Amino acid sequence: MLDKLEVLRDKYVELSEKISDPETLSDSQKLQKLMKEQAQLEPIVSKYNEYREVKDALEESKTMLQEKLDDDFKEMVKEEIKELSAKQEELEQGIKILLLPTDPNDDKDVIVEIRAGVGGDEAGLFAGDLLRMYLRYAERKGWKTEFISTNEQGIGGYKEVIFSIRGKGAYSKLKYESGVHRVQRVPDTESSGRIHTSSATVAVLPEVDDIDIEINPNDVRVDVFRSSGNGGQCVNTTDSAVRLTHIPTGIVISCQDEKSQLKNKDKAFKVLQAKLYDKYLQEQNDEQAQARKSQVGSGDRSERIRTYNFPQGRVSDHRIGLTLYKLDSFIDGDITEMLDALLTSDQAEKLKNISE
Repeated sequence: MLDKLEVLRDKYVELSEKISDPETLSDSQKLQKLMKEQAQLEPIVSKYNEYREVKDALEESKTMLQEKLDDDFKEMVKEEIKELSAKQEELEQGIKILLLPTDPNDDKDVIVEIRAGVGGDEAGLFAGDLLRMYLRYAERKGWKTEFISTNEQGIGGYKEVIFSIRGKGAYSKLKYESGVHRVQRVPDTESSGRIHTSSATVAVLPEVDDIDIEINPNDVRVDVFRSSGNGGQCVNTTDSAVRLTHIPTGIVISCQDEKSQLKNKDKAFKVLQAKLYDKYLQEQNDEQAQARKSQVGSGDRSERIRTYNFPQGRVSDHRIGLTLYKLDSFIDGDITEMLDALLTSDQAEKLKNISE
C-alpha cells in the first residue's frame, strides 16, 4: 500500500508542476483537466502526508524510549506512543477507504422515482412525505430539483412522482435510498386510533448522458395523449402528454407535466435512459452477487429497507440495524446521519471483503 501511495504522491507533485507551467496556464482546457485530476488525488495525498508525519513522530518517540529517562518523562513518552499509534491506525483505515474503487456514478445527478405501495390513500400520503423529505434534504444541500412527472391523489398524496436532483455527489449520497420504505402511523380518518401500515417504493437512478447509453429510436414507440389532472386550468386541451414504450424491455415512461409536447418528450427520454442504465447496472450487480457480501446500496429494489414509526417517533434502517429517535426532523430532510451510517457500513464491508 505504501508503494502505491508514494506513486500517487509523485503524481500529485508532477501535476502541480504542470499546472504552474506557463504553457499549461495558456490552455484553459488542459488546465481544467489537470486541476480536476489533481483534485481527485488531493484527499489521498493529504492523508498520506499526515500519516508520514505521525509515523516519523512515532519512530522518534520509540527511539527516545530506549534512552535513559526519568520515570515521569518515560511515562509521558509512553503515553505519546499510545496516542500516536492510535492515530496511525486511524489514518491507515482512512487511507484504505480512500483507495477503495470508486463508483463511477457517484458524481452524477439523480432521477428519483417514488411510487405509492400497499396501503391505499395512506400509501399515497406517505409517498408525498418522502417526496418532501428528499426535497428538503436537497434544499439543505443547496441542490436544484425539478419535477419530471407527477400523478397526484385527490387527498394530497401521490400515486407516483418522478423528479431530478442536481448537485455535487448527489448519487453518492442518495444511492442507498432505493427500496421499500414502510410507515406505521394512525391515519387522520382512523377514529379508533388503530395503527395503519403502508409503504412506498423509492428508486434512485443516476442521470445519464447520451454517451452513457444509446437508445435505438426504432426500439421506442412514442404515443401522445391529452394530459389528465384534477380539472381546471391545469388540464391541457391539446395532446401534449407523451408516453414512451421501450419495446425490447417493456419499460413504459409517461410525462405530462409540461404544456409542451417536446419538453415532455425530452424529459421522458431522460427517464428512459436512466431506467435502461439502471437495468444494466442491476444485471451487473446480479452477476457479481456471489462474490459480494454487502448488498447495501445495490440490493433488491423490492427489499424493505426502512420503517418510519410515528407513534414511537423513530426511524429504523433494517440493512444496518440503526434506529434514530428523531422522526420529525428526519422526515423534514435531516437524513445526513442515516446516509453517513449507510456509507460507513458499505465501506466497512468492502474493506472486509478485500482483506478476506
